[in-house]
Amino acid sequence: MPVLALDTSGAVAVALTSDSGEVLASRSESQQRHHAELLAPMITAVLADAGVDRRDLTAIVAGTGPAPFTGLRVGLVTARTLALGLAIPVLGVPSLDAIAAAASRTAPVGATILVATDARRREVYWSSYRADGPGEVSVLAGPTVGAAAAVTVEPGAIVVGRGVALYPADLGDAPVPDGLLDPDPAELARLALARRELGQALPTEPLYLRRPDAVPSAGSKRVGG
Repeated sequence: MPVLALDTSGAVAVALTSDSGEVLASRSESQQRHHAELLAPMITAVLADAGVDRRDLTAIVAGTGPAPFTGLRVGLVTARTLALGLAIPVLGVPSLDAIAAAASRTAPVGATILVATDARRREVYWSSYRADGPGEVSVLAGPTVGAAAAVTVEPGAIVVGRGVALYPADLGDAPVPDGLLDPDPAELARLALARRELGQALPTEPLYLRRPDAVPSAGSKRVGG
């Protein structure tokens, strides 16, 4: 039965998979400041590409970040609203996990994988993992946010994610394959289904890691005469 997965932690990406993880259709858009305009039409297009009615979906999977506030919120609100309307579960998976899982498919078992993505302000969101097998990883540290220069890269670690392309002097200058720059929602779906099978919790609370740039005013201040 089809599962819809989406991620707005960086680029906007949507995938439709079978319950075994086979990709039925997918689309992505690299623009990182138009999530609200792009996501809904992209979901409609992916369903049309696969010839699937949204009423046939059995679950919605969403990347929970970490990511900047606005883009991440768009994805999670869309996933929750769609799942509520269809009366199906919504499953959350950290977005960095998807990049690590993709990297693990060609990594030696036991290898350390460091994922770093763009947090803006010359910072990265990062987390480190152990490769447990193709598509399987365990978190070693993170997720956290900080300056790229402050991230410790262990000797021999596999370093992936868009942060590496942005800060090669700090994170390593080896080229990162396109498929390991941003989260693949199909990997999110596979992780979510595997973790649900194991009875693991899959919360959809967003991982912002820092406060949004825009915050409500504390209220007007009294001006003395």
